[in-house]
Amino acid sequence: MKVKGRAISRGIASGRALVTSQPISFLGGVDPMSGEIIEKGHELFSEKIANRVLVFPNGKGSTVGSYVLYQLKKNGVAPCAMINITSEAIVAVGAIISGIPLVDRLQINPLGIIHDGDMVLVNGTEGYVEVGDEISG
Repeated sequence: MKVKGRAISRGIASGRALVTSQPISFLGGVDPMSGEIIEKGHELFSEKIANRVLVFPNGKGSTVGSYVLYQLKKNGVAPCAMINITSEAIVAVGAIISGIPLVDRLQINPLGIIHDGDMVLVNGTEGYVEVGDEISG
């Protein structure tokens, strides 16, 4: 299934989805050394985001979260791509400076069509995602 959205950060990547209905705070919510979600009470607590397509509604918290995304990339534990319902400046800037493909405002709510473990391709250059097992990772 191919779904059009808005391109935020250029690039193309594919991988297995890691999905949450909760916003993510990169500063204090994600360990920049391990890529593990460390925010207590978060539904992804203790999950690792490295090389996953991270699907979440939006970011939250400090603008330093953009730099945490950059640290994740430099440490080799960043998501390979991200999909938001609506990106805000923290996640958008972090994705752009880190070279992580990011798409938002899909024609269909991504939380309704993408599930944990699904293969997902994110095209942040043309602004679309593809979901399905025929996608190679």
